[in-house]
Amino acid sequence: MTLARKIIHIDADCFYAAIEMRDDPSLRDIPIAIGGPSNARGVLATANYVAREFGVRSAMPTSMAKRLCPDLLVIPGNMAKYRLASEQMHAIFRIFTDTIEPLSLDEAYLDVTHATDFQGSATRIAEDIRRRIEQEVGITVSAGVATNKFIAKVASDWDKPDGLTVIAPDKQFEFVSAVPVKFISGIGRVAQEKLAALNVFTCADLQTLDFMVLQKQFGSMAYRLSQFALGIDERPVTVSRERKSVSVERTFAKDLQGLAECQAALPDLLVDLKKRMKGRHYESQLSKYYLKLKFDDFKQTTIERPIKNKLSNAVFVELLYEAYARARRPVRLIGVGFRLTPIKAQQLTLPFD
Repeated sequence: MTLARKIIHIDADCFYAAIEMRDDPSLRDIPIAIGGPSNARGVLATANYVAREFGVRSAMPTSMAKRLCPDLLVIPGNMAKYRLASEQMHAIFRIFTDTIEPLSLDEAYLDVTHATDFQGSATRIAEDIRRRIEQEVGITVSAGVATNKFIAKVASDWDKPDGLTVIAPDKQFEFVSAVPVKFISGIGRVAQEKLAALNVFTCADLQTLDFMVLQKQFGSMAYRLSQFALGIDERPVTVSRERKSVSVERTFAKDLQGLAECQAALPDLLVDLKKRMKGRHYESQLSKYYLKLKFDDFKQTTIERPIKNKLSNAVFVELLYEAYARARRPVRLIGVGFRLTPIKAQQLTLPFD
């Protein structure tokens, strides 16, 4: 019997706006959006939920948004800050799996079919990812859990914001039957109008539509639509690049003041690194230890050391001392990990202490 896949779709709640509200809590209760100015044909990237109550949406011209919500505060945005938050999210994802397919800075599919954390429970993994992101990044994300990408993505949008929707295999057909066809990727306004003309508004309607009629309207896209309507999606979660390192890192809510505080934070990071290594068979590829520090002035330093004997956590303590001595400033981020050699260059297996 083929093992059912366990797919998690993670989607941050109004990501850019959430980062701005995190950094300036006075923005939480007023309508804000991220985008270009209204006098320069600007377009919004996102809006918070307060603004959405006025009908403000992403991809809307700023001028239209201001007409809908005259008090809307439009912020130019800071991509460097958003990328940093995205990197933090992905560092958390990688604690549980390396099979990650990013869709944007704030959205990704994760295949946790072979994950060993929480006895392989995709639901508990999703819960822990959401908890860690809220604690370490300071924003909320919504998650969907299912056996395929289509249903997981729909599920993540089912209970926004800050929601978790789990669709068990025996409930998938019932769930997908109630899904509006507009939730299917590729079904925009024009396609919705075509389907409405055929009295198709939900996947249940689409299930009963004659395939020849569907094919006449949508050509080669018809088969994919018919499969999604039944809750069938065989697309794998695809990873597009070769992994060159395995690591975990953490940006701290408050800068660490001195070497002693940095050293106190190190054990938890090493526990996460060990969890991330477990069951992924990286041992034969490990070539170097490395440790990264980012200081309060955003300058960072990285130290590497070749692996000569069996792995030892004590080496990371030594690297921490060396890295901290380079600046002797408050530390906002610590990262620990290993460099990997190509899998064809086999090495001695080096178990943890």
